[in-house]
Amino acid sequence: MRTVFPADEVSTNRMYALLTASVVPRPIAWVSTCAVDGTANLAPYSFFTVASVSPAVVQFTSVTRKDSLRNIEATGEFVVNLASAPLIDRVNATSALFPSDVDEFAAVGLTAEPSSLVVPPRVAESPVAIECGLHRVIEVGNSFVVMGEVRAIAVRPECLAEDGLPEFAAIAPLSRLGRTEWGLPPQVRVLERPGQP
Repeated sequence: MRTVFPADEVSTNRMYALLTASVVPRPIAWVSTCAVDGTANLAPYSFFTVASVSPAVVQFTSVTRKDSLRNIEATGEFVVNLASAPLIDRVNATSALFPSDVDEFAAVGLTAEPSSLVVPPRVAESPVAIECGLHRVIEVGNSFVVMGEVRAIAVRPECLAEDGLPEFAAIAPLSRLGRTEWGLPPQVRVLERPGQP
């Protein structure tokens, strides 16, 4: 017999805990933005995925309106930096509620490097950075789905495999689980997609 949690009987905080403990693992969009005055901002978001390939669009969700969202709406640009295992402590550190005039790169000891096609900087230590222009923001209840049209994907050369694609073992992606749990890179199994039956 299952325990059932009717959505209309569960508080918002409890629903958040139930969803984030159930929808696992979740990749992390480590989003860098710039305020209008040029102050850099960096924050992790675990509601993140690919939305479209043509045009290339990625999306993340901001639960409530935060500095990242305000900066993106004001400037129209952001970068999704891959959160990798060696950076776990600094990724977590950037989830703190810093004042909006604080540069999280400097606060947690990360290197901001210039992006190729957008103003917000990339995290130099991150293996992959996806530079985006704002496609649209969709408000859903207390959350905001931020869709970014991909302008460039920048990959550190040591993370590219022979086929020219990022190599999973080299990029070592982190994920978020429930509660205060984080996922480290999992075991990988290669399995070809079947043809038509």
